[in-house]
Amino acid sequence: MPVSNERLYMDYNASAPLGSLARQAMVAAMDLDANPSSVHDDGRKARAVVEKARSQIGKLFDSQAKQVVFTSGATEAANFALTPDWTMGRALVRFSKLYVASSAHPCLLSGGRFTGDDIVQVPVTGDGMVDLPALERTVGDHDTDSGLPLVAMPAACNETGVLQPLREIAALVRAHRGTLVVDAVQMAGRMAIGLSEPVGDYFIVSAHKLGGPRGIGALIALSDIMMPLPLVRGGGQEKGHRAGTENTVGIAGFGAAVEAALADLARDRWAAIATMRDRFETGLRALCPSVTIYGEHVPRLPNTSFFSLPGIKAETAQIALDLDGIAVSAGSACSSGKVGPSHVLEAMGVEKVDGALRVSLVPGAGPADIDRILASLERLLKRSLSAHAA
Repeated sequence: MPVSNERLYMDYNASAPLGSLARQAMVAAMDLDANPSSVHDDGRKARAVVEKARSQIGKLFDSQAKQVVFTSGATEAANFALTPDWTMGRALVRFSKLYVASSAHPCLLSGGRFTGDDIVQVPVTGDGMVDLPALERTVGDHDTDSGLPLVAMPAACNETGVLQPLREIAALVRAHRGTLVVDAVQMAGRMAIGLSEPVGDYFIVSAHKLGGPRGIGALIALSDIMMPLPLVRGGGQEKGHRAGTENTVGIAGFGAAVEAALADLARDRWAAIATMRDRFETGLRALCPSVTIYGEHVPRLPNTSFFSLPGIKAETAQIALDLDGIAVSAGSACSSGKVGPSHVLEAMGVEKVDGALRVSLVPGAGPADIDRILASLERLLKRSLSAHAA
């Protein structure tokens, strides 16, 4: 089968391609030269762009967001939210421990402004789901005399795509007087974040994961009663929660990307992606019956497949696919350039594998794209068999 000269992008979880509506909104915002904090007419026009985007992004949460604080990305939002020191009006609120899922993204695992001794990792099961009984025991044993418990959980794992039971987690955290920060980076804009029941208190989102520009994110608060102390101090931007002149161009693209993503959700476009993901995994099992697909028995993002091929290093497979014009990841984009096993696989208790390959489909991926990546993997498997037979 001849290799196509056209690149095939299957690394959506690392960064989604910039959408056309987001691009148009950014180009239009580039014509606004004023500072959105300026009170003159030009400044008010820039401010209107920022506030429109704030409203658009709030729609991810059924327009129930009370605060949308713009940041430089999800990592800054995490460092903003994960702090022992919060305010409720003029009163200070203290969180003495941070409880975080062991499979979470490094921006949560690092603990933000908590010290290492005050960060407690909560185990996950072999399927990558947070161990609810362990979370119950750990948070239940928390000493509230020293401060309240803060819990940080991913809505969806960036490597496996495994979805966490947010309703159960939120109920557990609330029962123990805790506050729940949710990393919604991989879920936002791909799956509805239903709020008919509590699923979290604060949410981290990133523009470039849903078709917006890189370098812009937000912390979403469903209540404005309590907020973390600012991480970036200076002027009074973002109601005093995050200093610095707003990135009007990036914010405009963020808002437009959310509108486009919500339109895709309304058209059930992601259901078609799930069909393509299932087609890929069925074909993969036909090629290699001994393949391990992580999290396949629990709810996952509809576009994500994370798997290991026995006897083939993930980096080797990634390079082979890249030479065939196909972009995938060997784990998280934040860690794939580092030597060492995936911390997600370690948290799941996986041993003796040469890493895993992540295929994360983009909207619009079709059968021809699936057949192409399967053909590339088939050639890789045949080469591996020949090498072992030699």
